Amino acid sequence: MRILAVCLGNICRSPTAEAVLRHHLPFAEIDSAGTSDWHIGDAPYPPAIDAAAGRGYDLTTLRARQVTTEDFAAFDLILAMDTKNLETLEAMRPANAHAKVKRLLEYLPDAETREVPDPYYTRDFDGTLDLIEAAVLAMKTDF
Repeated sequence: MRILAVCLGNICRSPTAEAVLRHHLPFAEIDSAGTSDWHIGDAPYPPAIDAAAGRGYDLTTLRARQVTTEDFAAFDLILAMDTKNLETLEAMRPANAHAKVKRLLEYLPDAETREVPDPYYTRDFDGTLDLIEAAVLAMKTDF
């Protein structure tokens, strides 16, 4: 199983999801990317690194990259952090793509939201991590 986590810049939500997915789904190949090209090659945002480290996840080796059309063939599942990124992914999805594309929080059907809020703007890195962890733990039952 190959899983790609996707957010806008690939410096907060998707690298956090990548680390959480790697921890809880060690049998899967995990990566993350952004729909924008704003931070290509950059390390995750320091407050995201700190929040993840507080729960035992290491983001320090990760570097931002942009989603490519090749990702739709390379991955089995592409998880968008919010609707806007899901729409961007669907717009760039090749016609013959086999990857399933969905929002991460679809794994939490009782959640009050389907959007993982961007902590770069909300400053709630722990709240974002709470949602990502809950969704990933819920995913484990599917694998």
